[in-house]
Formats: sequence, C-alpha cells, structure tokens
Amino acid sequence: MSHVLGVKRREGTRGRLRPVWEEEPRPAGLAAKGLVLALACAGVLFPLWIVVVTSVSSVKTITEAGGLVVVPRGITFVAYQELLGGGQVTRAAVVSLGVTLVGTLFSMTVSVLCAYGLSRSGSVLHRPLLMILLATMFFGAGLIPTYLLVQGLGLTDTYLSLILPSAVNVFNILVLRSFFMSVAPELIDSARIDGAGDVRILWQIVMPLSRAVLAVISLFYAVGYWSAWFNASIYLSDQDMMPLQNVMMQLVLKQERPTGLAQAINTGHLSPLSIQMAVMVLALLPVAVLSPFVQRHFKKGMLTGAVKG
Repeated sequence: MSHVLGVKRREGTRGRLRPVWEEEPRPAGLAAKGLVLALACAGVLFPLWIVVVTSVSSVKTITEAGGLVVVPRGITFVAYQELLGGGQVTRAAVVSLGVTLVGTLFSMTVSVLCAYGLSRSGSVLHRPLLMILLATMFFGAGLIPTYLLVQGLGLTDTYLSLILPSAVNVFNILVLRSFFMSVAPELIDSARIDGAGDVRILWQIVMPLSRAVLAVISLFYAVGYWSAWFNASIYLSDQDMMPLQNVMMQLVLKQERPTGLAQAINTGHLSPLSIQMAVMVLALLPVAVLSPFVQRHFKKGMLTGAVKG
C-alpha cells in the first residue's frame, strides 16, 4: 500500500514513513537544526534566568555586578519576604488571582453556551447573531463610549469592571463553535432519541469530547485576566483594589513603593532592582506553572477548532 501511495519506509531516524522524493536528513543538517533550537531556547531562557537570579541576589552582589546578575552569589529571599509579608503586593496578588478565577469561569460559561448555540444550525436567529458577533471583531465603540457605559452601569471602582468589559472574546467563541460542529451528529441524534435535552447533551457529550479546546481557551482567558492592567488603570481609583500588574507597573516603571519596602531600601537592607525582578517573577509564575499542563492540548485544540467546521 505504501508503494501505491508513493510513500515507502526508509530506514533512518525513528524509522518514519518518508515520501520517496524526501532525502534522509544529513548529520550536518541535524546538527544545524539542533544548534538553532538551542540558540532559540537560550534566547528565551537567558533573560528569565537573569530576572530570577537578580531577584534572589543580595545588595552586595547586585552592587558588584553593576545591575543585573548573571552568576548567582549571595542568595537571599529577602525581596520575596518583603513582598509577600502581607502588604500591597500580597493584596494585589490575591485580587489578581480572584479576578482570574472568577473571570475565567464566567467567560468560559458565556463562551461555551454561545458557541454551542451557534453550532446548531437550527437554533433561533443563528445566522443574524453570528453576523453580529463577527461585526464586533472589526468595529468597536471606542474607549470613551465604553468608559461611559461602565460608569453608567455603576461598575467603576468595583471588581466587575475588571471582568465584564473583556468577558467575551469573539475569536474564542468561533474556535469553540468550530470544534463543537466537528462532534459527530450521530452522537447528538442518539442522545435526543434517548430523551436528552440540549443542556445534557452539552454537558455529557459535547464538552467531554472538547477537553482539548476547552483547556486552550481557558488558558487564553486566564492569561488575559492575569496580565490585564488597562481596565484597572481607568476604572479603579482605590489603590487597595489594584491587581498585581498595576502594582508591578508602579514598582518597576514609576518607582512608587509602599512604606515598608521604601524603609528596607533606604536602610540598605534591600535593593530596588531585586524588588523589581521579584515582582516580575511573581507575575510570571502562574502562567509558567499552568502552561505545561495545557501544552499537550494546545496543538489539537487550536488546529481542530480552527480547521474543522
């Protein structure tokens, strides 16, 4: 059969099936690919290494290095102890975590329900609603009307202002819709014959078959909420309600520090640079921890949801 299709098994790396016109990789080519990948990984990991090492370096080490530290010496976790000692940064991290969890749950609920309704061709106003959603991808109301709407709804200086204005992403809905449309119609028809309604079909059939795309879209929403800072900067005026990204901006860019951190820096007990790097590590940590668990679903979820349907 492989000869009929113009493909034959050629002995070589991993014993893969190769077309007859494709040559075996040469050692020089494999070495070049490995070198390029190693340089790309180094380009990504080296800045992260500098950030982490500087965040755990002592004042003396940072002073001797003249700034950012590459070789770890004089390891200390004073910066993390000061940041997580119950002050503004700890409160901001709790706010960001709560907004991320609640926002992701709300966004996924709305997106899944909307995508499932649009994936059923016989649903009410299926085509007009789809066209309206597509139009919002190209035309927006603008910043001032959006702010006036949020203010008119009484959402300013509330945590809902960090969730509702960006709760739904039309692209994510379209990806979910395409994935839901790829579910075998026979499964849905057989469930309807057994007396299942749309809610039960969605919960017990469609969603279990769509774990890959649900994991990917959940990661998209979670990263978006965790990294968001703009909504808080225009809708919140209470500093105690600010999420972690806004506090990090104040510490890193505006050089604004809480009283406890300012005293530790003025007494030479702590370096401003180590504080800045430690805040960056805290902001990156949740995404770095969650990404490997979702990575195995990423290719399947995005390709299937974007191509099928």
